[in-house]
Amino acid sequence: MATQLDRVRLLPYTPEIARSTASVYRKVRDVILPEEWPVHAPYIDAIQRLKRERGAVILAHNYQTPEIFHGVADITGDSLALARAATRTDADVIVLCGVHFMAETAKLLNPEKTVLIPDLEAGCSLAESLTAADVRLLRERYPGVPVVTYVNTSAAVKAESDICCTSGNAVEVVESLGTDRVIFLPDEYLGRWVASQTQVEVILWQGHCIVHERFRAQDLRAYREQYPGIQILAHPECPPDVLAEADYVGSTSGMIRYVGQARPARVVMVTECSMSDNVAAEYPELEFIRPCALCPHMKRITLPKILESLETMRHAVEVPPDIAVRARTAVERMLAVRRNPAR
Repeated sequence: MATQLDRVRLLPYTPEIARSTASVYRKVRDVILPEEWPVHAPYIDAIQRLKRERGAVILAHNYQTPEIFHGVADITGDSLALARAATRTDADVIVLCGVHFMAETAKLLNPEKTVLIPDLEAGCSLAESLTAADVRLLRERYPGVPVVTYVNTSAAVKAESDICCTSGNAVEVVESLGTDRVIFLPDEYLGRWVASQTQVEVILWQGHCIVHERFRAQDLRAYREQYPGIQILAHPECPPDVLAEADYVGSTSGMIRYVGQARPARVVMVTECSMSDNVAAEYPELEFIRPCALCPHMKRITLPKILESLETMRHAVEVPPDIAVRARTAVERMLAVRRNPAR
């Protein structure tokens, strides 16, 4: 039986490709082994040419690998940044290098555009932890309480919500509703962190991110012992005891801003490990300690799959119209909330 590796086309690495991708290589040479570059470079060159022919733009989440993030992406960021970018692009085709709910969100905001995801199985543990039926049952249990839904959910769940949020604007979204309590779905740990930042009562769901729930407070204490002076940055999807040990808690974009402003000589980002590689490429003078917690869903997106997606125009993401109308309203309400740049 052929494996996935067997099916990948190996493109030739020529002197011309070496020249055309030289500027990218200079940026990523500290985070990509030189032996790997002749494999990545031909795909980067082919994708760059084909996306121009297709009138396409590539949006890549901060958790994508460096060869994608720095090599072919036109726009990068966290889920909120990508959602905002999706509303501003003039491209006819959007290739979303992330997970399925992100592609759905891009489609909600661009119903007339073609939105592609290179792998339909790039899912999310949080999105899978909650259904639209669950939200309806919670509304019955807590009548009149508004529902705030994390963007890491399906369009069907968003359609049952009053407003969406991301880790970067969750507190602002909760407080924007002007109520004494809200239902916050589905990430329990993010919800607990939000509750610690506001006077609003937060009703929680027990959804967790398979990457962030693995971190432990003792791991962070061990970093401090082993690496004196280290700055610890943690994503709010981590357990509360992990957040208590961190020097900074914030979204992926917030972490990147923190590094750029504080310039800590030694830093650890307690989140998906490709993000450390991507930020390290921007700040080669800083020392990044890299705990390797990979998201298996994010890693389903690869350069060969991106190229194939552009060649075949697959896989196009569609949202049923009756769901799209309601889900779009929840996302647009989120985008209207002003974000605190500190997060």
